[in-house]
Amino acid sequence: MRELMAARVDEIAVVGAHCDDIAIGMGGTLLTLSADKPGLRVHALVLSGAGSEREDEERAALAAFCPGASVRVSVLDIPDGRTPAYWQDVKAALHEFRQSCEPAIVFGPQRHDAHQDHRLLAELLPTEFRDHLILGYEILKWETDTPQPNLFHPLPHGVAEKKAQLLGKHYPSQAMHDWFDDEAFLGLSRLRGVQCRSRHAEAFTAEKMSLRFGGR
Repeated sequence: MRELMAARVDEIAVVGAHCDDIAIGMGGTLLTLSADKPGLRVHALVLSGAGSEREDEERAALAAFCPGASVRVSVLDIPDGRTPAYWQDVKAALHEFRQSCEPAIVFGPQRHDAHQDHRLLAELLPTEFRDHLILGYEILKWETDTPQPNLFHPLPHGVAEKKAQLLGKHYPSQAMHDWFDDEAFLGLSRLRGVQCRSRHAEAFTAEKMSLRFGGR
């Protein structure tokens, strides 16, 4: 598979409906981007979990997934599983978040996710980040909604294993789920690796992309 190499990224925005969505969907990519660019600016917005143990987990996890980066995390208190009922609040939060950063890439859930919280967030992201590259990550879970991604990020050696280790370490509240384990996370990254001729990879769905040919 031919690869297009991205220039070094200085600033990204990452958005999740729940604490752990971002790390599950793109933890390996966060580790890779942080290693490639010391001082990477990471702006994170999470819709639910404020004031709970989950917020504490999220802040510690994102710091671990972005070593050496400048990480700013905002966690809101929208009720888990009720995001569509808070459409106006989500829209307003995204608008304010958009005004606070100018990222090279925006990462969020993909719009065909079966979970209503993820899906609404994915649908609203392009209404605020209208001129940005938006990549939708996949969130492994119980629903059979695994997407057909069209963009792959091959992970450097050892990154997939480190991602799985950090997920287990920083989200103990999720250990009760039968899908939240190293085998599941490494199995998905191995599958995505097969699909792009790599050992492990993370995969994304691109909302819209512009490709310019020529050096001028």
